[in-house]
Amino acid sequence: MTSDPQPPGIDELLERVRSRYARVDAREAFEAARAGEAVLVDIRYAALRERDGLIPGALVVERNELEWRLDPRGSHRLPEATSHDVRAVVICNEGYASSLAAASLHQLGLHRATDLVGGFQAWRAAGLPVTS
Repeated sequence: MTSDPQPPGIDELLERVRSRYARVDAREAFEAARAGEAVLVDIRYAALRERDGLIPGALVVERNELEWRLDPRGSHRLPEATSHDVRAVVICNEGYASSLAAASLHQLGLHRATDLVGGFQAWRAAGLPVTS
């Protein structure tokens, strides 16, 4: 009798999902959004947005609604969810939950989905625009 292999821990899981796409840094995300080449998607919960502010122009989509809002074939999609070619840059607070969220978007066929290394905190530390 052989036992099943040990399931991955969260660190290994993050490493696996992140190896499947190119993550972006804050400056790259800013430039891509400014050029109209990417949609920034802020999945932080309300208390963090209220505490730290918002990225101007970013879509605010709660994490539990992300797949429904960005699925281009879904009945609850946002107007920005025009095709599976949309380059969505998912942003959480520090860049962990966003990696898992981007992997989930890949499973829906959004092959250009990625996330921001270091999350909102990296964006703010880079001196990029934030509104209160």
